[in-house]
Amino acid sequence: MITLTTDFGTRDSYIAEMKGVILTINPEATLIDITHEVEKFNARVGAFILASAARYFPKGTVHLVVVDPGVGTERQAILAQTERGFFVGPDNGVLMLAAQNQGILRIHELANPKFMLPNVSSTFHGRDIFAPAAAYLDSGVKPSEFGPEISNPVMPEFVSVQKNNGSLVGEVLNVDAFGNIITNITHEEMAETKIIKVKLPKISLNLTFAKIYAEVEPQEAIALIGSHGFVEIALNQGSAAEKFQAKAGDKVEVSPA
Repeated sequence: MITLTTDFGTRDSYIAEMKGVILTINPEATLIDITHEVEKFNARVGAFILASAARYFPKGTVHLVVVDPGVGTERQAILAQTERGFFVGPDNGVLMLAAQNQGILRIHELANPKFMLPNVSSTFHGRDIFAPAAAYLDSGVKPSEFGPEISNPVMPEFVSVQKNNGSLVGEVLNVDAFGNIITNITHEEMAETKIIKVKLPKISLNLTFAKIYAEVEPQEAIALIGSHGFVEIALNQGSAAEKFQAKAGDKVEVSPA
């Protein structure tokens, strides 16, 4: 099984070209679209969406990700092998949140031209490098055949949370379609408390730390652990991101009130 996550949208032929390459190499592949609507060039949002979905796929799944504003530069093309599957894409951090969650075993550079298309475009590695690699991986080619093992992949700041005088300092990973502000702070990092203080770039407020949105009145703000295991700031039946003017990449600080 091969999943696809990109920021390409569905208007153009890019997704179809990648799928055509995969199925030409590996006609038996099962292709699953996670999303092609990642915010353009936003590896942080792509990383969150991938990490949210990847955990629910069967062992051995190959996850192909193309959110690649650095295509054609010196950034590497990589394959990460984990305890549960494989992640193929650019070395810009977009793979690392999901790969770390699954326990990284080794990472290889995609350097062997045998597993690329004959003519590699400088602007479409998704079709010419990543899609063939995913297809060959899914058909049984060993990771070591794709290229040398590397030990220094790009590890972006959004995969870590800092502690500062009793506060947890992280980032907004994503704003979903409901306007929920999803941070990179996990439920394991949160202390049990009924009220928390939340600081965003344009507001500081105390919020009820609850289990469900409906614990507060409609249009009232709340904090909770969302379905993906991260701390969310939400507005019951409204958009917290719009109300508090928050976006992916914003700094967020959480502490007991």
